[in-house]
Amino acid sequence: MGIGSRRAAMTRRDLGGALLGMAGGAALAPDVARAKAISSAPAEPAPRCAFWIDLYAGEPVEEEEVLDDLAGVQVVYLGERHRLARHHELQTRVVQQLAKRKVRLVLGLEQIEAVHQAALDRYVRGEISWEQLAEAIQWAQRWPGYPQYRLLIEAARQAGAPIVALNARSETIRQVARGGGIARLDPAARRELPADMQLKDPPYENLLARQMMVHAAATPERLRPMIEAQIARDEAMASALVSYLKSPAGEGRTAVVVCGAVHAAYGLGMVARVRRRMAGVKDRICHFSESGDLELRPEELAAARPITITHEELREIALPLGDYLHAVSPRPAAAGAAKP
Repeated sequence: MGIGSRRAAMTRRDLGGALLGMAGGAALAPDVARAKAISSAPAEPAPRCAFWIDLYAGEPVEEEEVLDDLAGVQVVYLGERHRLARHHELQTRVVQQLAKRKVRLVLGLEQIEAVHQAALDRYVRGEISWEQLAEAIQWAQRWPGYPQYRLLIEAARQAGAPIVALNARSETIRQVARGGGIARLDPAARRELPADMQLKDPPYENLLARQMMVHAAATPERLRPMIEAQIARDEAMASALVSYLKSPAGEGRTAVVVCGAVHAAYGLGMVARVRRRMAGVKDRICHFSESGDLELRPEELAAARPITITHEELREIALPLGDYLHAVSPRPAAAGAAKP
């Protein structure tokens, strides 16, 4: 609410008090009370336009058509901005609608580390509660926003879909980033990662080098280990997913993979590493617009710096962002809010 709106509300409130005083404390007449309530109520935000875009055709497309297409592939990547509730709602809807189409699903999650698969299996079988799962895998410490995935995970459970933990152990990835890269890992930590890893990936490395400069701690000396840490995570997640899909349990299932958008963007990251391990795999990449909804915490803002990635730099990738984008009109700025 802007300053002018606040002043108007205060004026109406004072006028209402004066009317009550004049009536000797009696209730306002119904029409006056109703007018006061209506005038004091906050304005409803205008509905935001939302639709799917086929990124190859460059045209809007009906959601039913998108879902019908997703139902016919082996892997569906749902790239997200972590902590955006709208993205989690869309992911849940995709799982529910594919289940209604009788697609045999498996849900793959970046948000749980593969070493915790046994505890996740116990939860899926109903042997432990959500709270017990979170405690068993130290979820609050390893993925602070984990409660936002509960509806998604429950949708998969209700569909009878197995759930696969994909991520590498956070301590190992941290050791790569801070300890000088893959080559400097101690032998025990190196054995936790796939033996076959493609660290040389110029398009992906160039993209990551630009994106990672948002971290205030990123320097030319530290950048290479940070890039290798990201690639190690992609390789570990791809390895875990492909191992499941090639197993008897995964045969004939469509994997819905929920991961950060960067892991799926342009078919690089995890996507390229799944394709390397599964020749001819049929997949689709879906992204969701941010549309001004992401709000960084103060500590995140303090650890970040502004960066600009130009169209010319992105054109060097020479690949589409994905197959589909769910776009929402930008969130309107609050009245009276300071503009950046």
